Amino acid sequence: MANLPIIIKYILTGIVGMIPIVELRGAIPIGVFTFHLNYIEAFICSFIGNIIPIYFIVKYIRPLFDFFGRWKPFKIVIDWASNRATKKIAESEKLQNYTAIGLFLFVAIPLPGTGAWVGSLIANFLDLPPKKAIPPIIVGVLTAGIIVLTLTAIANGGIQYLLQRN
Repeated sequence: MANLPIIIKYILTGIVGMIPIVELRGAIPIGVFTFHLNYIEAFICSFIGNIIPIYFIVKYIRPLFDFFGRWKPFKIVIDWASNRATKKIAESEKLQNYTAIGLFLFVAIPLPGTGAWVGSLIANFLDLPPKKAIPPIIVGVLTAGIIVLTLTAIANGGIQYLLQRN
């Protein structure tokens, strides 16, 4: 992987950032540890990759769900995603009362099952227009990225420290 051209490393890091569940939470460490990008490069590529799908999910996911939901293999996945998003809405009082802040907090905390994809699904199920949904999601992704970047730098420093001691 170290021999790949830098532009391919950027693109691959961005693509990993687009993948649901993995998102920039996985793309930043992959960019740093696998592709040997510096922290800022990994962050920027991951961030861009993670925010690209947001508009399309918020705006167009429901018609796609309706269309593909007619076929059983897709229906299973769609039902899972729909149930997960509606469950998150029902569980979180903040999402119900303070939509923008709740959406931001939900996306900003880098835990499994949170992030731009599920945040965008929640916004769609809440019928939020893109103008109201996208800004808190993007700021949440930015915040999560800073947290993951910090943890990656700490982990990398710790790994380097352990390797130097041997």
